[in-house]
Amino acid sequence: MKKEELVKLFEEEYGKGGEILCFFSPGRVNLIGEHTDYNGGYVFPGALSLGIYGALRFNNKNIITLKSKNAEGEVKVNLNEEIAYKEKDGWGNYPKGVIKAVIEKGYKIKGCDILFKGDLPDGAGLSSSAAIEVLTGYMMMYDGKDNIDRVELAKMCQKVENEFIKVNCGIMDQFSVAAGKKDMAILLDCNNLKYEYVPFNLKDLSLIIMNTNKKRELADSKYNERRGECEKAIEIIRKHKNVNSLCEAEIKDIEYIEDDVIKRRARHAITENERTLKAVEVLKKNDLKEFGQLMIKSHESLKNDYEVTGFELDTIVGEALKCDGCIGARMTGAGFGGCAIALVKNDKINEFKEKVYKNYKEKTGLSPEFYVSVIGDGVKILN
Repeated sequence: MKKEELVKLFEEEYGKGGEILCFFSPGRVNLIGEHTDYNGGYVFPGALSLGIYGALRFNNKNIITLKSKNAEGEVKVNLNEEIAYKEKDGWGNYPKGVIKAVIEKGYKIKGCDILFKGDLPDGAGLSSSAAIEVLTGYMMMYDGKDNIDRVELAKMCQKVENEFIKVNCGIMDQFSVAAGKKDMAILLDCNNLKYEYVPFNLKDLSLIIMNTNKKRELADSKYNERRGECEKAIEIIRKHKNVNSLCEAEIKDIEYIEDDVIKRRARHAITENERTLKAVEVLKKNDLKEFGQLMIKSHESLKNDYEVTGFELDTIVGEALKCDGCIGARMTGAGFGGCAIALVKNDKINEFKEKVYKNYKEKTGLSPEFYVSVIGDGVKILN
């Protein structure tokens, strides 16, 4: 979206006059390294060129008004009163929680009118919640210079989601959104927040996000179940050797585990972490073909060993891989619906979308959506 379009939308909501500041905060995709973060391993996300735009104008009041072109109603935040979570404020609780956190950090916040407009599919697992949190934090802390500590911004927004929204998320989403860089993926150790930027130059390929439009109903309950199974696995391995986490174990260590299900969960965590580190190696050599193969192996492991894919994700990945010009595909996110990603040659994108749409709809009865993206910058002001 162009800045002029955002300004026009803002003026339609709030009227003309005064300086309007415009910002952008991306969604994120995890390229490889799924269900490794809570097992002490690496993740490998990147910021998307899709995301949420925000426009802000100061209003000389002690009130912040929040509106979104993607949701009904408006939310008002009185800066003279205690900011509390309110069920009726719905989506507005995300920016509200961040405003509260910024004030608690000692920033002097002025009243303003804010309009949000996003092009991220809602509930598809591309981190729209992290995008609006990081966007709000950046807008509130922006003082005319881009000197905001992005790691601290990510940590603050994660804390808001954990303590204000009461969602037990890790830090990958907020970190990717805050610290993303164009054409760079981030190798991130979620335990200590050590990170490295790795070139992700797609050359004649594009990253296609494929939304299955299958809602992720089971994701939360199965996520907790998988975490429990991995805790059992590390407990067994620790009886035989000293390791801090599952991803520190070696593949031969799973032989200590007798239960087949627990063994397969451990095998996924260990091999997925190895694939993530291998991905960094091949991308540094600009070997996208080999990266595509690692994506395929990642999906197979998530399907067979971790069992978090489901019919829809398996179908869309399977149909993608049948297409000429697709060099790799896998589910991304928690699983049980949501999105998959594919790397597709630019001159084959239209044919790819038509074929996958037709075959996926025939098999599932659902209409998929496709988004062509590159790996883009983290949160920023639009000049």
